[in-house]
Amino acid sequence: MACSYQEMEQILMDALRLYHHPIAITFLTSDTDVASFKQSTSYVTPVKPLTFCQWEIAARMQARTVLGTVETLACTNAQVSFGWREIDENEVRTQSKYCVDADQARRFLASKPRMPLGSLKAVAVGPLGKAIMAPSVVHFYCDSLQAYHLAVDYMAATDTHPLQPQIFMSSSACGGSVYTFQQTLFNYCPPCSGSYNAGKTERGESNVTIPGSQIGAVVERLLARISKNGSSSITRPGDCFPGAAICKNCPLIIFRNTGDVTVCAGCEKM
Repeated sequence: MACSYQEMEQILMDALRLYHHPIAITFLTSDTDVASFKQSTSYVTPVKPLTFCQWEIAARMQARTVLGTVETLACTNAQVSFGWREIDENEVRTQSKYCVDADQARRFLASKPRMPLGSLKAVAVGPLGKAIMAPSVVHFYCDSLQAYHLAVDYMAATDTHPLQPQIFMSSSACGGSVYTFQQTLFNYCPPCSGSYNAGKTERGESNVTIPGSQIGAVVERLLARISKNGSSSITRPGDCFPGAAICKNCPLIIFRNTGDVTVCAGCEKM
């Protein structure tokens, strides 16, 4: 069953108890793409240059679509990832704090995934449910259990195993998204070092990125599991909460519904 992007978002948020809207990231490579995007949906633009992660705040927390360009992107890490900036000595200096010396920083920067220089005109980020073009990447800010469920459904849906996540120095969201787009592969990585003090995340959430071309298959796999198990939980089939595990699934820790309160089908079986 083919789902709309709005239906996909609703299914993912309900079944996996997501805290945030899944983010549709769309790489716009021509003036025609940008013009078509502008004519097809409402969007906002940053008043002042912000980081890519801060563009995503509007998408994941406010369900707003942001159209960003190099002029409104303050983060030089993301500028490098999106092919809007060469790797120069200033960028090497900013990354040297992570490395043993400048030479290592230079090598690490050169090995990060990057879009071809000048290939992007703009980047749109918005809630998956409001996507009007096929997303290049769908980015989830989620906890580790939600990430595990997404990973397992992705592996089953795409017949891929094992997954080999990539962690990039100081570019979890931007570099991770470019990696997923270029390799057409799922990625999972921790947040960047500045996530708390830069206002990017609230709980130290993990980053999961899934190719836009494969998100439909992942949702279909999730729906098939729900149909079979009565719930979205992998680790405890039948439970209504993803990843539920009470003292290693101890059969003594159970609760019974004694009133007329309506509960989900999964919980009702416990």
